[in-house]
Amino acid sequence: MVVHVEHLAGAVAHLRLQGRLDAAAAPGLRARLDGALAGGATQVLVDLAEVPFIDSTGLGVLVSGLKAARRADGNLRLVAPGPQVRRLMRLTALDRVFTILETV
Repeated sequence: MVVHVEHLAGAVAHLRLQGRLDAAAAPGLRARLDGALAGGATQVLVDLAEVPFIDSTGLGVLVSGLKAARRADGNLRLVAPGPQVRRLMRLTALDRVFTILETV
């Protein structure tokens, strides 16, 4: 998985993911999320437009990132998830936990 991080205006970090978010990719994403929050970002946008698959470990990283952002009085939002990711979010009821945006 490739993670591109861009810091936008204010305390907003945009993480654009490419590839599968699975057990192999999860530690790298966790590090990038932690780095963005440690760098002062309180609003995190995780762009999933180019993520065809997420497993339970990947979901765990997103949930822990959401918790960390909220502890910093911020939020983590998901952007443009594909069909498999949307289906998984519905099945796990995480679509009620995360704010899901269509575009950045």
